[in-house]
Amino acid sequence: MSWQSALACWFLRRQFRPHTLKPHVDVARARATTAKRAWTPDVPRGWHLRELDGAHGEALRGEWLEPAAGAQSTVLYCHGGGYYFCSPRSHRSIVFGLATRADASIFSLDYRLAPEHRFPAALDDAIAAYRQLLSSGTAPESIVIAGDSAGGGLALATLVALRDAGDPLPAGGLLFSPWTDLAATGASIVDNDGADPMFSGPAIARAAKVYLGETSATHPYASPLYADLRGLPPLFMMAGSTEVLLDDSRRVAANARAAGVDCELEVWEKMPHVWPIFAPFIPEANRALDGAATFVRRVTSRAANAAQASSVTSIA
Repeated sequence: MSWQSALACWFLRRQFRPHTLKPHVDVARARATTAKRAWTPDVPRGWHLRELDGAHGEALRGEWLEPAAGAQSTVLYCHGGGYYFCSPRSHRSIVFGLATRADASIFSLDYRLAPEHRFPAALDDAIAAYRQLLSSGTAPESIVIAGDSAGGGLALATLVALRDAGDPLPAGGLLFSPWTDLAATGASIVDNDGADPMFSGPAIARAAKVYLGETSATHPYASPLYADLRGLPPLFMMAGSTEVLLDDSRRVAANARAAGVDCELEVWEKMPHVWPIFAPFIPEANRALDGAATFVRRVTSRAANAAQASSVTSIA
């Protein structure tokens, strides 16, 4: 563990963990704190940031980060924040870092938040965003759906829902510390309680209720841990060894592999929840984004080659 990562863990333990020990979720405080503390990196040189707020009739709400020279692949990114706080702006560091490394255009989705918009509002928005990408001419084999924490669970749930609906699937799914079990049944909820610098174990089930309302916590579109994962594209997940949500990744990886899905899981020693968001300040965050970008390039290239070969075969 680098000294930068150790410092980040110290900060998280002082600033976030005390509030996750409280018996109630303070939505307003979480939103205000994130908005006040969000560090906004500069737009990378040679890239263009385009914000869509729906005010001019745009079908999508969120932010496009696009290279001036054009890109061969596209990432649909779902930010974390328990489904009730954070935004594309709060997650620009991870999005900008991934885009420049993968040389991919990224659309960071501004999905509707709970409790004003409970399940399945976020899922509906993610599905609509993906379909809008396809209708605008983006090839499915050039797309990766990605996300962190709640956004990681949302990305996986979106893949499952798209498969169930018969939509063309993207090239892959990229998940940073995904929240996939809103029922909070993983052993790490208890085993890593106290070791996780950001969350207490009991906070997970409390936060889930903000999004779920009366929906069952084991609904496969809310908690994709309980979904049938057969037929999904390759998955790449990262999680920290001391996270209370660690088993949300480990169990999904086991389920995916049992279902015949190409799934890679990296467990990083003592890294805090969604540590890639600390790029460029933490060495481990930079290395994690390097690996994530490699995955994006690999699966989009592989899928594009397969699509091209299929086209040639059908013509012949």
